[in-house]
Amino acid sequence: MRADRLINIMILLQNRGKMTAKELSKELEVSNRTILRDMDALTNAGIPIISERGKDGGWRLLDNFRSKLSGLTKGEMQALFLFPSGKLLKDLGLNNQLLDTRQKLLAAIPSTYREEAQAMWERIYIDSGTWRGFEEKKDALKTVQQAVWDSRRLKIYYEQANGEQKDRIIEPLGLVAKGDKWYLVALRDGELRNYRVSRIHKAMIENQTFKRPLDFDLAAYWEQSKIDFVQNLPKYDVQVEIHPEIMKRINFTSKFVKVIKVENSNDDNWIPVTLRFNDKQEAIEFILGFANKIKVLYPKDLPDRVVSLAMSVIDFYYNRY
Repeated sequence: MRADRLINIMILLQNRGKMTAKELSKELEVSNRTILRDMDALTNAGIPIISERGKDGGWRLLDNFRSKLSGLTKGEMQALFLFPSGKLLKDLGLNNQLLDTRQKLLAAIPSTYREEAQAMWERIYIDSGTWRGFEEKKDALKTVQQAVWDSRRLKIYYEQANGEQKDRIIEPLGLVAKGDKWYLVALRDGELRNYRVSRIHKAMIENQTFKRPLDFDLAAYWEQSKIDFVQNLPKYDVQVEIHPEIMKRINFTSKFVKVIKVENSNDDNWIPVTLRFNDKQEAIEFILGFANKIKVLYPKDLPDRVVSLAMSVIDFYYNRY
């Protein structure tokens, strides 16, 4: 573990130029005292590390010294070749560089790893699209992307869930690709917000720049944002009995239903299942779609609602035809 840490210290100093003991200890998750001992070990091993005191002080490698240690493990090296889909790179205007970048990486890695890297490249392809996906509007993506790079405020005309458009002045912090869809993470009135890029009807870069929060981590924020979103979704649980004939179809029928619990078959060979929907109307429509293959046990009022919808469908088509 210590050998790995010493290598990482050299890589960090090589890439960042200068770091304090506090910064190194935070990055490597060890104490300041441990970092100081590591610096002594590196110095005794002949690595030209210099300590500079004062307000802007810190540790740095001697000028013109460059380590030949990459620090990459076999798995980390292979991961470099798992590029995102060409579609996402094309959205960002980077698609034409994909092949050239891979070739440069392949030429730069040690020969002992080259064959395995080539195999990874040839055997794994990441497709972030869906089977029946449709092309979302990305008219504003280039403008949004430029504002993110330049840390400039952005004026957007955004379509809300109810279809209403409103203008917003935001501070764009980063872009996130979720599947084949793009989301913008930005500050508005000091609060972090997520905006679906396809719902930005117009975007204009303002002249005014903004200071990006130093402690903002886009990946960490997005992961927590997903957790919060799922936890705040409305829930409507339904207890049913399902005919074995359709059991295999339940998990593949709709993205709006989730199987919470499956119990052993009863005496009639029907299977007790607990399903979770976003709301009652989704539950009614889903259950009606399976006709006499699903029995509702709870909530008690739900069967009447299913019957009511079925009767309205019958009445509609009977009177029409």
